[in-house]
Amino acid sequence: MKDLFDLTGRTAVITGGSGFLGVQHARSLLQKGCAVIIWDINLLAMEEARAKLSSEFPSQSIQIREIDVSSEREVMNEIMYFESNSVVLDILINNAAINPKFDNVSPDKSSHFESYSIETWNKEIGVGLTGAMLCSKHVGSHMANKGGGVILNISSDLSVISPDQRIYERPGIPKELQFRKPVSYSVIKAGLVGLTRFLATYWAEANIRVNSLSPGGVYENQDSVFVENLVSRIPMSRMAKFDEYVGAIQFLCSDASEYMTGQNIVIDGGRTVW
Repeated sequence: MKDLFDLTGRTAVITGGSGFLGVQHARSLLQKGCAVIIWDINLLAMEEARAKLSSEFPSQSIQIREIDVSSEREVMNEIMYFESNSVVLDILINNAAINPKFDNVSPDKSSHFESYSIETWNKEIGVGLTGAMLCSKHVGSHMANKGGGVILNISSDLSVISPDQRIYERPGIPKELQFRKPVSYSVIKAGLVGLTRFLATYWAEANIRVNSLSPGGVYENQDSVFVENLVSRIPMSRMAKFDEYVGAIQFLCSDASEYMTGQNIVIDGGRTVW
């Protein structure tokens, strides 16, 4: 009986692949025999990610390519590079994003909507949304020419709900200096779901399936006050473990989901149903 999750012989590009979840997405595909190409702007982080993954999967192909996904010229050059080397790309995971973490932000008001700068907006939209569009445009065109493929956009539970700014509040800090989840994050994540639906219909006849995954918060030793505030809003009363999206990634990138396209899969411990 065919293993519907088997990805042997396929090659995936993962943008932002050296980040916390990017490495886990790569691991998810490597577990099923997929060759992985990591695209990121941080060369040192990519080298560390490759070393870690290569120690776990010594016989599998893991490439790293330094690229700014917000630059159309760089994305086009990557496609030309792979095509000139007869590499067929089968899977694209649009994971690159700038996600401001309140734990690492000194008290100020720059994250407030009233003070949010156009420069920050353009930078974050450029990576998270424009970058996904450009990678989908050029990797997807490559896939269409080669007979099909899979695009998976990594969105967020904040694609379907608004951020509850109360969970970021820290005691002893004036209201006007409290961190706020910035407007760009919600817009980007909702935009990725819209991009998913558009591409799913646009490329259906080219045998390209396009879906999005909207994870909830993943525990990564965050501030205890933040964690307490967040889990009180989650029916399962905890954040996700770092490896709890493995099955979803494997499902959405493999033939196990071959009749699914245009969908946004929310996996958030139930937060968005409350």
